[in-house]
Amino acid sequence: MSILQLPHARPDVILIDWHATLVDTHDAMYHAVDDILPQLHEIDLWNRLLDPDDSKTIEDAKLLIYVKDHRRLHPKIVSQRKISRTDIFEVLFGSDQEAKERAHRVFDQAYRKYVAEVHPLEPDTREQLEHLRQLNIRLGLISNRKREFLEHELALVDGSGWEDLFDVVVCGSDVEERKPSPQMLYEAMKILDKPPEESCWYVGDSTTDVIAAKEAGVTSVFYNGANWDQAWLDKIFPHTVKHPHRPDAVVRSIAELTTLARHLLAQHKRVERARG
Repeated sequence: MSILQLPHARPDVILIDWHATLVDTHDAMYHAVDDILPQLHEIDLWNRLLDPDDSKTIEDAKLLIYVKDHRRLHPKIVSQRKISRTDIFEVLFGSDQEAKERAHRVFDQAYRKYVAEVHPLEPDTREQLEHLRQLNIRLGLISNRKREFLEHELALVDGSGWEDLFDVVVCGSDVEERKPSPQMLYEAMKILDKPPEESCWYVGDSTTDVIAAKEAGVTSVFYNGANWDQAWLDKIFPHTVKHPHRPDAVVRSIAELTTLARHLLAQHKRVERARG
């Protein structure tokens, strides 16, 4: 079943993932992940690694086996720059939330050595976020990053910072459980004094973003900046009993997100005029 549908509701709030959706911090992220993989025995996570037979896809199993054999990421993973550390931890530890939280904490310690430059993933990202704000949509930033790192990157990006673009910022260090738990989305909506519902869209580039959105009861928009083809999207969102969550829409750029929001808002206005 292909993912072709539109969101059911116009957006009042759009929450957006940070890394690999709005900005590029791949190099620092992969350096930090490679720092912690040789430590898995030392930090008591080696025996928590998933059995490859329980992997979601063949590709996940191959990554898991490579990490077990080499204690580092496969060079192809690094060169493709398409998978986040959150999804890497999902591949390695599956549903073991405690193991993933421990891995995130160790990652934070390693990441401190590499956090430096941060660049917009697309040249017009700030312009598109400003367009969304002009549509009277409140914007929020959601990231598994530790707050000190996110605030540092948020102040650096584009040479002038993007702090003025967001009505709420929620980080992994603000809650007990990071994504794919929906806690960060709940926290953002609480701060905005809005219930988690379909008029809140959450936009992210990973399967964990989609899971968090669907678990929270908000609209999931998958950011396909990596240009995965439809066959791959159907593979990573198989809509099975074990992996039921699929995005409500897919966009390939923040400009497409803006267009989608405008379309849903215009559609809502037409319906309101017809009723009135």
